[in-house]
Amino acid sequence: MTQKHDNYINGAWVAGASYAANVNPSNLGDVIGEYTQADAAQLDAAVQAAQAAFPAWSTGNIQARADALDKIGTEILARREELGTLLAREEGKTKLEGIGEATRAGNIFKFFAGECLRLTGETVPSVRSGVGVEITREPLGVIGLITPWNFPIAIPAWKIAPALAYGNCVVLKPADLVPGCAWALAEIISRSGIPAGVFNLVMGRGSVIGDPLVNHPGVSAISFTGSQGVGARIAQQCALNLKKVQLEMGGKNPQVILDDADLAQAVELSVQSAFFSTGQRCTASSRLIVTDGIYPQFVAAMQARMATLKIGDALAAGIDIGPVSSLSQLQQDLDYVSIGQAEGARLLAGGERLQRDTEGFFMAPALLTDTTAAMRINREEVFGPVASIIRVKGYEEALAEANNTPFGLAAGIATTSLKYATHFKRHSQAGMVMVNLPTAGVDYHVPFGGRKGSSFGSREQGRYAQEFFTTVKTAYTFA
Repeated sequence: MTQKHDNYINGAWVAGASYAANVNPSNLGDVIGEYTQADAAQLDAAVQAAQAAFPAWSTGNIQARADALDKIGTEILARREELGTLLAREEGKTKLEGIGEATRAGNIFKFFAGECLRLTGETVPSVRSGVGVEITREPLGVIGLITPWNFPIAIPAWKIAPALAYGNCVVLKPADLVPGCAWALAEIISRSGIPAGVFNLVMGRGSVIGDPLVNHPGVSAISFTGSQGVGARIAQQCALNLKKVQLEMGGKNPQVILDDADLAQAVELSVQSAFFSTGQRCTASSRLIVTDGIYPQFVAAMQARMATLKIGDALAAGIDIGPVSSLSQLQQDLDYVSIGQAEGARLLAGGERLQRDTEGFFMAPALLTDTTAAMRINREEVFGPVASIIRVKGYEEALAEANNTPFGLAAGIATTSLKYATHFKRHSQAGMVMVNLPTAGVDYHVPFGGRKGSSFGSREQGRYAQEFFTTVKTAYTFA
């Protein structure tokens, strides 16, 4: 029998009104489990439980907080292969990538275990004689976390860990497509010693419990990662309720390749940025901006490298790229390939659905050439293994094209010139810049976030996470 998985509310596992199957995109006959669907009443119960737990948790022993987060991180790392396999099975990343993501999640909890003990303030003199001033940070209250399907354990981890570390309580709503990793993480948290109500998991469709979570009067702040359209709507709702909000909403990231780049290095980092994790990363480089001098060699080398990529079951050994996460996402990817061709782009490689031993959502990575910046394929986020090449004359035009986007999450440049690398780091309109590295792949202890339409609010990860998950208090004392 298929195992059923319930919501976690106020320290107990609670069944919803119905269950939905979690299906492996590499093998549609493989049902991972059935996961319950919360309704608005269960969402309300989770928020009320978090509200009730907040006073004691927010003022309680910080060593106990640190110990609990460290215990969570330790178990994740001990079970990284098991969790990585689950991740690959439900989301479609290769098993190696899944293990890497699980490792990252464990390290995030370890990092924020330390942050429990490192939160500092300031003591400054007042302009008035005999008055002292203390500036401290305090938790916000109940935080609603809404996470996407493409990083089903790392993104929940990098939201949950700082929220708890700084004394907040949490209601997590994971993406309906990938509840398995969130449930596994909740099960680990349930045995960490964290009191009932401090952490709550509600699974279900965003149309049913997303808006009630965002608009609940008991929720002090919302941290969301997902599409730009949904993020914009959440921002409006939070503004109406004067609620703190943090949004990560994707990108249309450029990878610049200059004439002086190391060709082999440029090709490899471009292939990794554009196509690994099936291109389903908000930091993926879907626009390859290539200067005239290296253009013919780069295009030929990309075509040759792409021919060697192995696409198949995410759990199989030696696979470079797994399936697209869902049928609707696969259809969107294929549609964008057709849209690009209709606009005049040339399909150089890939772009078709593939058949494998099992029925799944497999797609050959697509590379489009002869594209212009005005094409939809270069303006809109595809979120799949689809990349286009824009040919430019030199560095200045490459920089202008790199910045010619409504997004601003990540940007990369391949060059051996210190002059151009330094200039690009300063003048790229992106929150994260990579020199001679893939744009996809950031450390867990440093800030993550972008500019323009990619992000809104404070940065995620690292010590910068305190900007969102705490509020500043200024206290005066007259001696």
